[in-house]
Amino acid sequence: MPTHASTDVQHFLDQHPFSRYQKLILWLCFLIVAIDGFDTASIGFIAPAIRAEWSLTPAALAPLFGAGLFGLMAGSFLFGPLADRYGRRPVLIVSVAFFGAASLLSAWSTDLTMLLVLRFLTGLGLGGAMPTSVTMTSEYCPQQRRSGLVTLMFCGFTIGSALGGLASAQLLHLIGWRGVLMLGGALPLLLVPVLLLALPESLRWLVLKGRDGSQKIMRRIAPTLDSLPRLVVSDKKLAGSPMAELFRPGVIGGTLLLWSTFFMSLLIIYLLSSWMPTLLNGNGLSLSNASLVTMMFQVGGTVGAILLGRWMDRHSPHKVLSIAYLAAAGCIVVVALSGSNLALLVLAVFGVGFGVSGSQVGANALAAAFYPTSSRATGVSWAAAVGRSGSVLGSMAGGLMLTLKLDNETIFFLLAIPAVLASLALLAMGRLMRARGAASAVPATLTESTV
Repeated sequence: MPTHASTDVQHFLDQHPFSRYQKLILWLCFLIVAIDGFDTASIGFIAPAIRAEWSLTPAALAPLFGAGLFGLMAGSFLFGPLADRYGRRPVLIVSVAFFGAASLLSAWSTDLTMLLVLRFLTGLGLGGAMPTSVTMTSEYCPQQRRSGLVTLMFCGFTIGSALGGLASAQLLHLIGWRGVLMLGGALPLLLVPVLLLALPESLRWLVLKGRDGSQKIMRRIAPTLDSLPRLVVSDKKLAGSPMAELFRPGVIGGTLLLWSTFFMSLLIIYLLSSWMPTLLNGNGLSLSNASLVTMMFQVGGTVGAILLGRWMDRHSPHKVLSIAYLAAAGCIVVVALSGSNLALLVLAVFGVGFGVSGSQVGANALAAAFYPTSSRATGVSWAAAVGRSGSVLGSMAGGLMLTLKLDNETIFFLLAIPAVLASLALLAMGRLMRARGAASAVPATLTESTV
């Protein structure tokens, strides 16, 4: 097949319309994170049934949620470097097969210990699948639409969570908690053959590693092109491991600021997801109204992810997300002061979801754009792993504050602090990038992404 002069992979993607092939990749990654969301939501709905069957106390059931979170954290640390070394495609497929098999086996658990081990293993696979999906999607997106497309893909998680909750609630009395776990395992396992047939390797990774297959992918992206260019990547692999690249001069500042953002963001998300119904119910709202208000957090997150992603493509992404987190802090204060005013609570919680949950999706796109190809999967995965430590702390902090008998106003005022800190971290990161200048950014980091 004829070829002509060299061109950068990103330039090749930018100069051609977003093809059906790229859309297929985006939707496959969407399905992966949607199944992740299904699993995350369903465990909360089946927990009471597990407790009833095994006569467990609430305290004995608490580790069930923690096992999955710790698995997610470990999986993110483990699979990111593997995806940078062996490729995005095999890690994605293995991760999906792994968490599907672990979830399926969970249905045959005979006691809580066995279930905890299998939930940890399920989380391990999920921890590899989600960040690698972000990386894969990012590497097939044109520069001018990257943030919007990555955030659109990641909305699969919130949609999957909503469907997981709905399906679990409707099916639990028909198939029991074991049947729900079997469904959560069957879905990813059914997706594996589709991924084997349809999911390609990252074009950027193939070119960086000098592997075969790039021309076939190029032809699928630009089928009308008469001759294919010889692709190159501007971000060359540096000496050392992908993990070491996150901490080298010029990168370590951005790495630490991203980690701070992920930690603060997921702390808020998991504290609210775990404890908001309890807090609102204790403030005088009925459980049905408390559930309605809590649902608006997820709705706000989905809307925020879509709109913030688009705004990130048009304006400074650091500034967009910094403003969103600051606005979310203001909405948290409104929640604290709204008492039992249902209309105000719905609006304020929607704003918190828009600013915090929506911005967390945007932060994934920001991390994918910040790191070069050789360490991108590691960078995204390790930021997610650090964020998971925030989710563990957030889940525990709500219970601790209730144990200390703090009133709702105090709890929500305290919750505004990490939102402000996340805003400041992104503001500092934006200033860091401007001070360094586009030319001196991670060789290909901001050159390729204009972050």
